[in-house]
Amino acid sequence: MTEVLLTSVLTCPECGQARTEVMPTDACQWFYECEDCHAILRPKTGDCCVFCSYGTLPCPPIQGGGQSGCERAC
Repeated sequence: MTEVLLTSVLTCPECGQARTEVMPTDACQWFYECEDCHAILRPKTGDCCVFCSYGTLPCPPIQGGGQSGCERAC
């Protein structure tokens, strides 16, 4: 069984600010506000959450072997 990691570094595509965040294990995180420029991040098309789109690691359901797309993963 693969260990699921719960921290990921989110990088804002608008300003480049990077911040380590803890990923939720019970829901997809569809929105994230950059603390530097206040841009609202949303998942890219085909991704289930902001961590899959802008993080250094995908969300826990994807790490655990889920397929891409929120309805199948989160």
